[in-house]
Amino acid sequence: MEKATAMPVPFLVLRSIVKEFPGVRALSNITFDVFQGEVHCVVGENGAGKSTLMKVLSGAYAPTSGCISIDGREYSELTPAMARELGISIVYQENDLVPTMNAVENIFVGNEIAGRGGFVDFKAMLKRVRAVMEHYSIRIDPLQTVEHMSVADQQFVKILKALMVSEARVLILDEPTSMFNVEDAEKVLTITKNIADRKIGVVYISHYLKEVVRIADRITVIRDGVAVSTFDNRNKDIPVGRIAQEMVGRPVEVFYKKESNPIGGVMLEVKDLRLDSDSAPVSFFVRSGEILGLSGMVGSGRTEIARAISGADPRFSGDIFLNGKKLEIRTPADSIRAGIAHITEDRQRLGLNLNSSVLENTLIVALQQPKGGFFYNFKRYAGKVRPIVEKLDIRTPSLMQEVRNLSGGNQQKVVLGKWLYTKQSVYIFDEPTRGIDVNAKAEFYRQMTALTREGNAIIMISSDMPELISMSDRVLVIRKGSVRCELTGEEINEQRIIKEALGVN
Repeated sequence: MEKATAMPVPFLVLRSIVKEFPGVRALSNITFDVFQGEVHCVVGENGAGKSTLMKVLSGAYAPTSGCISIDGREYSELTPAMARELGISIVYQENDLVPTMNAVENIFVGNEIAGRGGFVDFKAMLKRVRAVMEHYSIRIDPLQTVEHMSVADQQFVKILKALMVSEARVLILDEPTSMFNVEDAEKVLTITKNIADRKIGVVYISHYLKEVVRIADRITVIRDGVAVSTFDNRNKDIPVGRIAQEMVGRPVEVFYKKESNPIGGVMLEVKDLRLDSDSAPVSFFVRSGEILGLSGMVGSGRTEIARAISGADPRFSGDIFLNGKKLEIRTPADSIRAGIAHITEDRQRLGLNLNSSVLENTLIVALQQPKGGFFYNFKRYAGKVRPIVEKLDIRTPSLMQEVRNLSGGNQQKVVLGKWLYTKQSVYIFDEPTRGIDVNAKAEFYRQMTALTREGNAIIMISSDMPELISMSDRVLVIRKGSVRCELTGEEINEQRIIKEALGVN
C-alpha cells in the first residue's frame, strides 16, 4: 500500500490575531500563514491593518489575543529580537540607512565581525556581502556610500541587511517598489523571486496590483482589520479588478479619468528657469482648469523644478509669473502667500508634523502659527476642518489624533486636506498617489478634478504611467533637467513617454 504524500506545513502561522488600541480594533481575528519558498502578497486599502499585522509578525507589536506559530512552536507574542532569531526579517518602506556609510558598513552596523585584537574585520564583512549578493543575484557596489546610491540600490542594501543580520527564513517587504521607476521596480521583482527560489518565504506588501498578480503565489486581502479572502495565484490568472473589488467591498475602477472641464488662460508661467549655472533654461506654462503632467525618469529634474518654483530650493535664474504678475519667490512662505501649494513627494518629512494632531496639521498653513499661540484656535476651527476630513475619508478616531498614529495613506490625505483648507490657485502635486490604494487614488483624482473645475491649475509630477495618461491634459517630458518635448492628445501614451524620457530618437 502506497504511503500518502504529506501535505506541506506552513513555516509561519498567525492564528486568530486580534490587536486593539484605545478606542480602535486594528485587527480582528486574522489568520495568516506563510510557506517557505512562496511569495505571499498582502493587499488592502490604507488603514486596513496591513502594517499592524506586519508589526505583530515582526515583534514590534504584541497581539491583544491569538497566537503565532513558527516552525511548529507556538508563541503568544514576539519581540523584535526574538523575531530575528527565529528567522523573520522585515524591510520597512522608510529608509533607515546611514547616508555617510557604505553598503557593507550599513549591513553590519551593530553586528560587526571582529578580527584579531577585537578590531572590525572589514575584509571578512565585504567577503560575506559579496557572497550573499552573488547568491541572490543582487548587483550593487558594496563600497559605495549610501548617499551616492540610487533609490533602488539603497533598497537592495536594506534587503541584503535583512537577509544577513540573521539567517532569514521569512522576509517581509513593505512597499518595496513605491519609490521606483519601471526599470528599477522590475529589478526588485526579479530579486524577490530569486529569494523565494532559495526557500525563503516572502511576505510582499504592495498597492501596485498589476505587480502583485505578476509576482504572488498567494494573495491575501485585508479590509477593515479582517482577512476577507486569500487567492491561490500560482497560475497567475487572478484579475486585478477582482482583487480591487475585494479591497474596497464593492466594484471599483482601477483607473480614474479626469472629467473634462473648460480650460482658460495661462495662470502660471515659468520663463528661463535655471537650477544652477550649468543647467539648461526651462520654460513652460499651465492654464486655469488644466492638469499639466511632468514625466521623466527618476533623477531627471522633475522634482527639482517643482521645488525651485515653490521656493523650497534656490534657483540660479529665471522668472515666475502668476496671472501675468511677476512673483518674487525666495522661500516656501513666499509661494504660499502668492497662492501656490506644493504637495511634496516626501510627505512624512516635509509635509507633516507627525507629533501634531490631524486638526493642527490641517490648519498649520492657513493660520501661519499666530504669535499668541497656536493651540487655542483648535476648537474654534474644528467645525471647518471636520467636513474636509469626512470628504477625504481620513480614518481617525478624532481630530485630535496625532498624525503619526495614522496609516501612510491617511497621512497623505491629511496633507491634501491642509491645502484644500488653505485654498490656493496653483497646486503642485509631486507623486500624488504613490503608496496608496486604488480607492484612495480615486478620491485624490476626484479632488484634483474638482480643483480644476473651480478654475485652479495643477502641475502633477508622476511616475505612475496610467495616472499620467488618464489625468493629464498635456505632458511635458523632462530629461536631464530640461523639457525634452510637450505631448498632447493621442501623443500621451506609454510608448511615446518612455521613448522621450530615455532620449531615444
